[in-house]
Amino acid sequence: MSDEHELTIRVRYSETDAQGFVHHSHYLSYFEMGRTELFRAGGGDYRAMEDRGLFFVVAQFTCRYHKPARYDDLLTLRTRVSKLSQAKLEHEYRLYRGDELLTTAHSVLACVDSEGNIKRIPEVLESLKRPME
Repeated sequence: MSDEHELTIRVRYSETDAQGFVHHSHYLSYFEMGRTELFRAGGGDYRAMEDRGLFFVVAQFTCRYHKPARYDDLLTLRTRVSKLSQAKLEHEYRLYRGDELLTTAHSVLACVDSEGNIKRIPEVLESLKRPME
């Protein structure tokens, strides 16, 4: 399974605020798209994992906005796994407009069952244990 994925996003008008900037809340959706597509690109299947009774929940999220994105911008989101332990999965995100870095973020996901009990991450993710460079 790959530990990095790149996704292209076109900013929609509905994602902007009165000043024409992407509203901060939409960045979280972008980052969720990034980690979902990273998982999918590596052969992972969230639906199948959830059918087995395992879920990834966001335990921590930090985001730093360097420059704003605007309506119709074509953005590139780079998502990579930064750390994997028995029950936690961490991602780092970098969002660009061309070569210009707009946003950086970090998330910590916990693997839990339907009752919220911490569980071991499925074997399919074992190959992601390489540290970030």
